[in-house]
Amino acid sequence: MSTAPLVDAAHGFTITVPHDMHVRHDFQRSYLANAAWKSFAGDDNHGTPVLALVLDGSNRITAAELRIGVGDDAAARAHCLDEPSSGVPALPSQVTLAGVPFTRFHAADAAMSHYLDVEAYRAVHAGRCYAIDLLLTGTRPEVYDPPATPPFGHDTALARLHEALGGLRFTD
Repeated sequence: MSTAPLVDAAHGFTITVPHDMHVRHDFQRSYLANAAWKSFAGDDNHGTPVLALVLDGSNRITAAELRIGVGDDAAARAHCLDEPSSGVPALPSQVTLAGVPFTRFHAADAAMSHYLDVEAYRAVHAGRCYAIDLLLTGTRPEVYDPPATPPFGHDTALARLHEALGGLRFTD
């Protein structure tokens, strides 16, 4: 069951907010997943974090969110499809989301018992770079004494993020 679509006329899209997710307008929640407009952005901060759909129950052990960032200047468009230069190799492929062709890649990083797993989508559409990231972040539960219990499993969280991504539509 989902709620009414969230309309972002300024950035040219709508997305349905699932009943088990909440909206945030910042990306400042994770040790490894920086607050930049797209994962692994490096120094090209030519975009804006627009919204995140955060899976209910997300915490420091395991968190899941769908992030949408938008860059509308020439630099953002020129580097929109760049693959990350750090972390695990990206392995890009092509997919279509809401009728728009996207480059999809997987990237990951880890440090000090923390992890970041990203399924990233990038496209230039209607004069904007759209950066959509399905993020799973957290801390390995076994480092806690006693071991922590994650709020949800990796596969379950990723399935929920994919379902939420299905609610995306472009308005221009």
